[in-house]
Amino acid sequence: MEGKEFFLNDEVEMKKPHPCGTNRWKIIRMGADIRIKCIGCQHSVLIPRKDFVKKLKKVLVSHQE
Repeated sequence: MEGKEFFLNDEVEMKKPHPCGTNRWKIIRMGADIRIKCIGCQHSVLIPRKDFVKKLKKVLVSHQE
């Protein structure tokens, strides 16, 4: 998917909210898999990059350098 650029420490919004009710996540690890942490409850999830790109709605706060 073109146009979806994301970087380490970006805050992103996913298509489905987390069960805690928050829809904001912070990218804390990047590689073949991406680890994101829920801003609301601090729970972290590791998902394959391909699935992450599919589920990403938009980047809210970018930390591009």
